[in-house]
Amino acid sequence: MKLRINPLASDIIITIYAIVTLFFRFKFETEATVSTMNSLVMGICFVVIIWVLIKLKVLNPNWFGLFNPKKSKS
Repeated sequence: MKLRINPLASDIIITIYAIVTLFFRFKFETEATVSTMNSLVMGICFVVIIWVLIKLKVLNPNWFGLFNPKKSKS
């Protein structure tokens, strides 16, 4: 059985993950005086983790309904 998370929960998980990782990066940069390149690599690694979970269909984001095409009435 494949683990699949519903779209609303996926949106919430991705949002919380993005906020926490940004906070972690900013805090880590100021405390450890990390170079810009190290920060970019760390950020790319965090994004790749989410991207892989979406590609594996574990997370199924709906993007809070922002990209749903509106059907025109004909």
